Amino acid sequence: MFRAVFRLSTSGVRSLARSRPCYSAPLSSRCYSHATAETDEEFDARWVTYFSKPDIDAWELKKGINTLVEYDLVPEPKILDSALRACRRLNDLACAIRILEAVKDKAGPHKDIYPYLIQELKPTLTELGISTPEELGIDKL
Repeated sequence: MFRAVFRLSTSGVRSLARSRPCYSAPLSSRCYSHATAETDEEFDARWVTYFSKPDIDAWELKKGINTLVEYDLVPEPKILDSALRACRRLNDLACAIRILEAVKDKAGPHKDIYPYLIQELKPTLTELGISTPEELGIDKL
C-alpha cells in the first residue's frame, strides 16, 4: 500500500515539476572598476591633506579617524602626525589618545609596529604635549 502511495506521490511531484516552464535569465557580468588603483603615496597625501585642513571640526576629525581605522592597514606616521596635530588644534586630547590606542590595536600581534610608530611620532608628541597611553598608565586597564 505504501509503495502505491509513494509511486503516486513521486510521479505527481515529477509532473508538477515538468509542467512549470523553467526560465533562466542570461547572466551579465559587468566590470565597474574603471578607475586606476590609488598608490600608497596618493593615499597618504589624501589623508594628510584631510587632517591638515585648517577648518576641520570635531565631527570631521572623528569621521576621518573612524574611516581610517576601518581600512585593513596601519596608518603611516605622517598620517598620524597630521591627525594628532588636528587633535591639538581642536584641543581634543581624548581623541589623540584614542588614535594611539587604535593604532596599537591595529598593529595586533606584530609587536614591532607600535614601538616604531611611537619612535617616529615622539618629536610630535613632545611638541604637542600629548602623552602615550603607556605613559598615562591606561594601557593596563
